[in-house]
Amino acid sequence: MGDSYRYLTEGLLGAAALPEGGVRFRVWAPKAATVHVDADGRRHAMEPEERGYHAVTVAEAGPGTRYCFAPEGAPGLFADPASRFQPEGVHGPSEVVAPSEPPPAWNAPDLRDLVISEVHVGTASRDGTFDGLRTYLDHLAATGVNAVEVMPVGEFPGTRNWGYDGVFPYAVHHAYGGPTGFRRFVGRCHELGMAVILDVVYNHLGPEGNVLHRFGPYFTDRYRTPWGDAINYDGPGSDEVRRYFGGNALMWLEEFGVDALRLDAVHGIVDTAARPFLMELAEAAAELGARLRRPRWLIAESDLNDIRMVTSLAGGGFGMDAQWNDDFHHALHALVTGERTGYYRDFGRLGDLAEAFRCGFVYRGNPSRARGRRHGSDSSAVPPERFVVFAQNHDQIGNRMTGDRLSTLLPFATRKIVMGLTLLAPNIPLLFQGEEYGETAPFPYFVSHTDDDLIRAVREGRRREFAAFDWPAAPPDPQATATFESARIHPELAREGSHATFLAWTRELLRLCRQTPSLRGGVRAEAVADAERRTLVVRRADGGSQAVVAANLGVAAAPDTAPDGDGWELALHSNDDRWGGDGVPEDPAMLPPGSLALWVRSSG
Repeated sequence: MGDSYRYLTEGLLGAAALPEGGVRFRVWAPKAATVHVDADGRRHAMEPEERGYHAVTVAEAGPGTRYCFAPEGAPGLFADPASRFQPEGVHGPSEVVAPSEPPPAWNAPDLRDLVISEVHVGTASRDGTFDGLRTYLDHLAATGVNAVEVMPVGEFPGTRNWGYDGVFPYAVHHAYGGPTGFRRFVGRCHELGMAVILDVVYNHLGPEGNVLHRFGPYFTDRYRTPWGDAINYDGPGSDEVRRYFGGNALMWLEEFGVDALRLDAVHGIVDTAARPFLMELAEAAAELGARLRRPRWLIAESDLNDIRMVTSLAGGGFGMDAQWNDDFHHALHALVTGERTGYYRDFGRLGDLAEAFRCGFVYRGNPSRARGRRHGSDSSAVPPERFVVFAQNHDQIGNRMTGDRLSTLLPFATRKIVMGLTLLAPNIPLLFQGEEYGETAPFPYFVSHTDDDLIRAVREGRRREFAAFDWPAAPPDPQATATFESARIHPELAREGSHATFLAWTRELLRLCRQTPSLRGGVRAEAVADAERRTLVVRRADGGSQAVVAANLGVAAAPDTAPDGDGWELALHSNDDRWGGDGVPEDPAMLPPGSLALWVRSSG
């Protein structure tokens, strides 16, 4: 194993149940001369080690032992910063977890072939657990989805949360089913042929129940993030902070068998080191993948439009395998909804969407009105499979005033076009839970804090956040149980009326993508926008396989949209009565308003 893997796993933390019996406890507390561990009510002195670590083996401890640490100078007992399980939540003690067998090997789909569904455990099943997701997983696999991206599962306050307020990154949330439930979930996904992507948060931690500041310089006051104290990735003591978060990432990828990590808002990680944390993590993940003979991917969320994020380590980049492309979403959303507030001020032209199809980023160094400066770098040479695209995701739904979905904003015909353009793009498509059948449940922001001042601050913060969008009224109360309950999806809708028709449309699109080489992810697209007619024509070719997608977002029929030449087959038309349309026109080159058509040709 290479240097970065060894470096990031050298400072193993937490409680390790030993094969011969007993438990080895280890914590990083450089500010404390002495540390004790309280294991099932018995206190044991820990031996100081190099670099500020403290460790002790307790012979009478074992799996199920409840424990806390007592650093010198800090009042009271505190849960383990690297706790693997918090059975009583963020304010309770940690629990020793029994070691598990390595996850069985399996062959994941290629990165370029992924079709991702983003899922929130608490709202995607009736009971809000990993086990409760089994039926929905079966549905996703039957739809053609082959990757599930799980929103953060690290222990957060209460039982209702998006997951980005987590304070114990190593501990799988107790209400979801804990580490044992998550292992079963990963195993079930793999049995169904679906990769698992886990959303992780390494740019900040939540405020309630956060114990890290009691142990060491995990945070820095030299920077700030929109969500709270910045992580100390480049100051004094940052070597061990990197090991803490890097070790967490590698734990998911190695011990739990997770196939990829989605790194939340990496633009919130300020790191001036010559070898930034993200580069070291990318190198370590590649080293782990090489040893396991199975890739381990890192997918970044970044709003910087910086191609260095997905440029290889050898090429001087950060080495991420892919990144979310907000520009695709903004271009598509502004076009079909007509919204022009906030960051949508920069979008709305049909040509923006054509640019996203051709080049990935729309803003590649050009002036941005919303930012008041030039934005982005030239992505035209970046392979398309380096971008994850979407018409909806948790942020783009949840950061709306009421968390409303496109299914409640757009007519049925337009939604079919939106799904078609998302799945037929040359990138990796992502759907948000229920989008495949037109779920109507909103996804508002929700929490279940216990601190009154924090609850008040969250409410006020949400109101301020919407000021730039000029939306009327006030957002739903994030603390209210009803806000959380409103976000539960209803998969049974997929068997009814227009929802069943929309699901059939989605399935057919995905079937054609699987069976048509030119529609695979990574096959570049040429896109031509006609602003006057409001049509977009996309051409893709891979060897002898060719495909043409035409979308008409105008109010009049558009002639001459079919490709020239012989051998073309009209593979799909949204106006077909099978998909709830008025019927395919007699002249297939005449594209009705509010429709999408796909032609394919093969010379092989």
